[in-house]
Amino acid sequence: MADKKTFKLPDLGEGLPDATIVEWFVKEGDTIRLDENLVSMETAKAVVEVPSPVSGKVLKLAGGPGDVIVTGAMLAEFEIDPKQPQRAEGQDTGHHHGPSHGAGTPAPDDGDRVVASDEGGEIVQTGQPAPKAQAEAERSDSGTVVGAMQSSDAVRSEAAVAVGGVKAMPAVRATARKLGVDIARVRGSGSDGVVTMDDVKRAASGEAGALLPSPTGRGAGGEGAEHRAAASSSEPSSALRAPSPGGRRESERTALSASGKPMRTQPPGVSVSGQPEQLKGVRRNMARVMADAHAKVVATTLSDDADIHAWAPGNDVTVRLVRAIVAACKAVPALNAWFDGDKLTRTLHPHVDIGIAVDTDDGLFVPALRNADVLDARGVREAVNRLRAQVGDRSIPASELSGYTISLSNFGMFAGRYATPIVVPPCVAIVAAGRGRHQMTPVIGGFESHRVIPLSLTFDHRACTGGEAARFLKAMLDDLVLPM
Repeated sequence: MADKKTFKLPDLGEGLPDATIVEWFVKEGDTIRLDENLVSMETAKAVVEVPSPVSGKVLKLAGGPGDVIVTGAMLAEFEIDPKQPQRAEGQDTGHHHGPSHGAGTPAPDDGDRVVASDEGGEIVQTGQPAPKAQAEAERSDSGTVVGAMQSSDAVRSEAAVAVGGVKAMPAVRATARKLGVDIARVRGSGSDGVVTMDDVKRAASGEAGALLPSPTGRGAGGEGAEHRAAASSSEPSSALRAPSPGGRRESERTALSASGKPMRTQPPGVSVSGQPEQLKGVRRNMARVMADAHAKVVATTLSDDADIHAWAPGNDVTVRLVRAIVAACKAVPALNAWFDGDKLTRTLHPHVDIGIAVDTDDGLFVPALRNADVLDARGVREAVNRLRAQVGDRSIPASELSGYTISLSNFGMFAGRYATPIVVPPCVAIVAAGRGRHQMTPVIGGFESHRVIPLSLTFDHRACTGGEAARFLKAMLDDLVLPM
């Protein structure tokens, strides 16, 4: 009787509790070879490919696109083919407990590409196989993963994979699915015909020439467009239907509102309205992080207005806010710190790495603006633009989404004056800037209309005193009042 192997979802990086299936590269009954791509999974930080741990026949898959799989749960089941290459039994490391660089760590010599070891654990940082003694030591504590995983010194880089004749990165495929774009019809502009993130976005916006002609008549909506078109041709025109009392036509009512009771009509991966939808990826992680922060931090918020009436033309609001935070961190280092509530220890940082909150349709990202204390105005602007672009196309390395020492939320670019932003441990402070406005300001001899920026500073009162927070905010106000 052939041996069977149950493959459990490994920890795909930094102790994440689950991941969402984006796309299977195989189906039940297919044969697969060792290390061939099995599935692409979306975590809170990236879309990564998971390779097959064996060579053999696929007996069972855990779910379909959009399903959430818990770390350590069954991902796939295989019938091992003894005639095909397999890993040596000595390489099976089983369960591991300890620090992990994990999947998603940037390779030292390969720019910002995402890399992962076979078991999601320790990665040799030199780009070369480690000496035997060192390798054995590393394997004895090669990272926190759940399930029987394999260990090797091989380093993998995320690359475009051809599925159905279309070459694209997993993140690009995930975006196409979210935007309802049939990736098979997108005209690839990358090298060797690879479909890029920009190609998908152009196709979604309806840009001329972005889509290849389709012999089957499929549109930007993908395969589902055919069924929608067929269905619409057999239904009476909505123009002939009387509007409902609420102003919506009968055809526009959701299955939920039409039935009057909760019911599932679509899988979790489909955009739904009026019915429960399971949180996935970034938004799922955001919910966990915010709830944890709310439970742990003793948050207190101070607010004031920064008078920017004296600003010379051409001042960049974000750049000035970053500069003001740096000045305040130098004046009051207590807020540029990490706090460990369990051990009651505080770490004051000599450098300033600012987490810049970036809002996306997928959820909240907070990439780190590194070494803000040594950047000039141009350097800050270029770095912020780069981070936002990388967040937009989901190419940002996981290492750039952690390790900041203080945070900035510039929510005022949308709306709002004051806020109570959330401090995420281990940081002890976050600054939020509201929408600028003009207000009447008393001056000698009367009143003047001055432009002001509302500021809110939330700090963890376990680690900072009210006086320290007030002096920090005052240092920011003093820097922002300067003309340049």
